[in-house]
Amino acid sequence: MKKVLLIAILSFAVISCGNNKGQDKDNEGSGTISIDGSSTVYPITEAVAEEFRAEQPRVDVTIGVSGTGGGFKKFGRGEINISDASRPIKEAEAAIARENNITYVELEVAYDGLAVVINPENDWATSFTVEELKKIWEPAAQGKIMKWNQINPAWPDEEIHLFGPGVASGTFDYFTEAIVGESGSSRGDFTASEDDNVLVQGVSGDKYGLGFFGIAYYEANADKLALASVDGGNGPVRPSTETVKNGTYAPLSRPLYIYVNSSSLKDKQVIDFVRFYLDEAGALAKDVGYIAMTEEEYAAQKEKFNKFVKENQ
Repeated sequence: MKKVLLIAILSFAVISCGNNKGQDKDNEGSGTISIDGSSTVYPITEAVAEEFRAEQPRVDVTIGVSGTGGGFKKFGRGEINISDASRPIKEAEAAIARENNITYVELEVAYDGLAVVINPENDWATSFTVEELKKIWEPAAQGKIMKWNQINPAWPDEEIHLFGPGVASGTFDYFTEAIVGESGSSRGDFTASEDDNVLVQGVSGDKYGLGFFGIAYYEANADKLALASVDGGNGPVRPSTETVKNGTYAPLSRPLYIYVNSSSLKDKQVIDFVRFYLDEAGALAKDVGYIAMTEEEYAAQKEKFNKFVKENQ
């Protein structure tokens, strides 16, 4: 009887152990990853997430688009794992993160050029100097610079209809800093949206429309828009893979970032996702219209992230 009882106990232990192993296996590769931020960075992050989901379907990757500033607000409060950003974090945003005991790492994932776009019927303003763009967009222009011929007498005596990203957008911050000279400094009487598709529709449907956003959105809608050149002081240059990467498309070339907070490192799926992102970003950047970094640059970002993981685990 004792022998039978001992066998039953051992059998139960083996079965229980097997079941626990099965449960552990079921829990592998599962969880959630929350991302928010830049609409400019969204296409590459979504492309990475799509590939990642195919490999790890049990991981739920959600991506919001509240603009770089909106993403950093959530990031600084610890509400998301990763923040997409089309500019570096500001000191005020970093201070909020510090107040909430959030440390983070900044990782570059690709390059982007800002496209200045016009309607295809616009055959007069195919190129702008930085000074002309500043005259159009600076705060002093509000209510005063309203017609094309106020920028150039040879241009039509017609109203300029402006379209641009909202104030929470990193694209807005970057453009105003590069063109006006101060981040966030802009006239307010223009059609603003965090959704770049709204801006595409606005300019494509208005002969006198003028707007700006990331070059990826231009390339995705090149059949509806025309691309203007920008003269940063050395003659007109159109944004392209070559001119963005070598910096000749100045001053509207920039890196794109993701930020990862240290508290997320307790979740293995976040570490896996970021490593996957840095492995795949080069190829996927090209697919969605951005400019890939060099292999050496991606290797440096991987090393930076691995060091961050080691220091925070």
